[in-house]
Amino acid sequence: MDYQKANQLRFDKNKSNGHYESYFIRANHPTEKLAFWFRYTLFQSKSDYGNYIGEIWGAIFKNNEVVAIQQDIDASLCQFDDGINLDGNKLIFPIDRSGKAIGIIDNQKGTSISWNLEYQSNSSVLGLFPDNYYDAPFPKAKLLVGKPNAEFNGEIYLNDEKILIDNWQGSENHNWGPQHTDEYAWGQVSGFDNDDSAFLECATARVKIAGIKSPKFTVAVLRLNEGEESNLKVKEYRFTGLWQGLKNSGQYRFLDQDICNWEFKCQQDDMELLVKIQARKSDFVGLRYRNPPTFHMEKHKTCLNSKVASCDVVLKKSGKVIHHLTTNNRAAFEILTDSIQHEIQIHNQ
Repeated sequence: MDYQKANQLRFDKNKSNGHYESYFIRANHPTEKLAFWFRYTLFQSKSDYGNYIGEIWGAIFKNNEVVAIQQDIDASLCQFDDGINLDGNKLIFPIDRSGKAIGIIDNQKGTSISWNLEYQSNSSVLGLFPDNYYDAPFPKAKLLVGKPNAEFNGEIYLNDEKILIDNWQGSENHNWGPQHTDEYAWGQVSGFDNDDSAFLECATARVKIAGIKSPKFTVAVLRLNEGEESNLKVKEYRFTGLWQGLKNSGQYRFLDQDICNWEFKCQQDDMELLVKIQARKSDFVGLRYRNPPTFHMEKHKTCLNSKVASCDVVLKKSGKVIHHLTTNNRAAFEILTDSIQHEIQIHNQ
């Protein structure tokens, strides 16, 4: 899939009957436990046709603290045009193809985050599903990485504190659909501590079909530079597709311990991928996501969101380890749930 198609806004305000669509950017400091996440969302309720709004989200993960803000933008201030920035109080879709992101959000309680960023990537679009899935009715929630391994520069202000963004590594992402996946764990690593060029995108999810929960399915894509040092080529290991996802195994736990764990294994032919992602609950922020079947926040989904998780990846061929990748705090780790027993503070009550 080319970048223009991947980045295309799927929302049509004259036809849509329940829809969410998000573009988000994220990046990590190359060595410190420090990360940002900014999300630009359009939401339309199925139960209240024609009622749509914009949402701006921002979070700073700094050492063992997280600051997160969400702000609604009235529909009259949403523009459907090239670009993604908050110009005053205007929300503009979709993402600026020139690789710029400008925004400011304020919780009206003394906390604000503003950003002025530029970013670029030489990597091609990465889809977590096979290309034909993106025009199919299933899965309902689509996600892809428009710019993997993007390099970010610029500045962020957390209140009056300036955070210099100097060659941070991250990504630009796009997701959309008529409703959120019922429950999932999602992960991404844009550069490991022992291999800056590697990129991982993965998810373990369940959906309800006629009110019955499906088995969990797990999908993953790992990109690596392989070959002679003078002639490195990008190699992509894909463990995707519906039947492949059902054969892969994945389990995550977040209710009964201080550390949230996620482990999964993917097997295809003679290739095996073993991944473990984890983070302390203090490294998460809880966020309420509206779900298109209804406009009301009491029908929300809860996203437990960390951008400073650890990740360990082992890739085997015919039982022999060919790559072992690790990072202490450069992994994105999200869990979407209906549970209220997670003990993580919700920042947009």
